[in-house]
Amino acid sequence: MPDIVTKSDEQKSAEADVESFHDELGPFVVAAETTRMAMVFTDACEPDNPIIFVNDAFLHLTGYAREEVLGQDFNFLLVHAADAQAVEIIRTEFESHSDSGSEIRYHRKDGSEFWAAVFISPVRDSGGAIVQHFASFVDLTLHKEELVHSRMLIDELNHRVKNTLATVQSIVWQAARANSAPQAMRQAVETRLFALSRSHDLLNRKSWQSAGLLDIVQDALEPFVVTGGRSSRIVIVGDNVLFPARMILALGIAFNELATNAVKYGAFSNETGSIHISWTVDPTPSASRLTLLWQEVGGPTVTPASRKGFGSMVIERTLGHELGGEVHLDYPPEGVVCTMNIPIPGQTDE
Repeated sequence: MPDIVTKSDEQKSAEADVESFHDELGPFVVAAETTRMAMVFTDACEPDNPIIFVNDAFLHLTGYAREEVLGQDFNFLLVHAADAQAVEIIRTEFESHSDSGSEIRYHRKDGSEFWAAVFISPVRDSGGAIVQHFASFVDLTLHKEELVHSRMLIDELNHRVKNTLATVQSIVWQAARANSAPQAMRQAVETRLFALSRSHDLLNRKSWQSAGLLDIVQDALEPFVVTGGRSSRIVIVGDNVLFPARMILALGIAFNELATNAVKYGAFSNETGSIHISWTVDPTPSASRLTLLWQEVGGPTVTPASRKGFGSMVIERTLGHELGGEVHLDYPPEGVVCTMNIPIPGQTDE
């Protein structure tokens, strides 16, 4: 931020002329003093349009005291005094008196920056000569911040839509590979899209920022627990480790696949089976990794499938390919065991 220059003779003269300026313009100056819009008058007869009047709104906007402003070059608030483009825009405003105004970036006394729309109009004497310029400033800082925020939201929405469409494409592609019958394919796609929808609902509740693993697991399993009255047959142990939005969709689908398999063939297919889910976080120099264990007990005796099923492919592709994790599905006779090792972005060993 440039320092305020030492008062020149012109500035001292400008300060001395303030009272007569008030008298000449009378009620208009009083109105300018009391309005909430930042306003200044400049002397059009002097080079660089030195400021001869500022209202309180202008002082509030810029943080300067009145005595620091009077007599200053109109452009003294520019963020970069040597910004040729901004200087040219302002020069054009003084010459053309555009109705649309121009957006200029200024600095306050404390060094902070703000955007303002500047509107400059001439003040003429009885003979029609321009003797002063009247400039008003509309603070656009909040508007600019909202535009930036809107662009960020649009970019984020585009990213989310692309991720969601990629996930849907993967679900359909894998369902088509695993199911030749149209009805079976339809059911396979519908159940996965329902799981995807639940993950979206969870993210909406969390404002699409992040969600804890405990929330993700409980949300994914809720349809299976509530429908079958199985709430007492599931045990979850682990801290509510936060995951970013892009990983939540994949995790939700993976837990849906495991629960679906448990209902069809595993621990939830009888009245005595249960599921134990636990996890730990292992810090590493680059990024922490989460090791999760899904273990089914008390269900029917497990017989390993002769070929990899659709659910297994979904889990491995979702967690292995999309999240950079490792997934191991084992089928001991006492119950299915799934072990996941997943990187947790943003968590490092500090």
